[in-house]
Amino acid sequence: MRRLDGKIVLITGGTSGIGAATAQLFQSEGATVIVTGTNPQTAEAARAKMPGVEVILSDQADTAATRSLMEHIKSKYGRLDILFANAGLARFAMMEDIDEAFVDHLLGLNIKGTFFVVKHAAAIMPNGGAIILTSSTAASQGMPSASIYAATKAAIRSLGRTLAAELAPRNIRVNTISPGPIRTPMYNRNGMDDAMVDAYAESLKTVIPLQRIGEPDDVATAALYLAADASFVTGEELIVGGGLINISM
Repeated sequence: MRRLDGKIVLITGGTSGIGAATAQLFQSEGATVIVTGTNPQTAEAARAKMPGVEVILSDQADTAATRSLMEHIKSKYGRLDILFANAGLARFAMMEDIDEAFVDHLLGLNIKGTFFVVKHAAAIMPNGGAIILTSSTAASQGMPSASIYAATKAAIRSLGRTLAAELAPRNIRVNTISPGPIRTPMYNRNGMDDAMVDAYAESLKTVIPLQRIGEPDDVATAALYLAADASFVTGEELIVGGGLINISM
């Protein structure tokens, strides 16, 4: 028997990067997987790459769209067993270059969007379900240009603890994954070409104890542990960063 046989799984932000790697792993473990994204071209590529995975265009920043998404899942599948609230936006700017629109955009997707996707998912989740949130090691680091992004990821880490307490009476476990630097399309969306990403990955070898940048599969295997195996784990943060935060060099 596979570890997720019979489970209905939703992965927001699941058409590329960490979300897509997790979708493929969860599907291989027997789950019925639904993923969301906002880019039509990326969604079409995901459909071609992940046959059998339902790909839905849905913006986590749009609360009405989130409600419609959960209504669709309940109507089609009857319930949701596992949520991986992975959708998020990484944008970086120095304090003097940040305006209200920049802040509102990041807070709307990363904090408000994450909260409401959990709220509406929990409403269709039977007791004993599992919820995983995506934070970041940036929440624990003081990196220039990351003030708002890091603040949103710190808020998600806090949500993981408080929502775990709220949902514990239903035996719904809520945990947070905090990835370190992971090779995903996020870097390209922030203006880096592949050569720049390679150079950045090389530079990280001097600060990451395991001496490499992470890959999406590294986070996917951590998500599988929290979804399938961690039956007595809730309210925790699992850092997937090659020792970046926990080990001094």
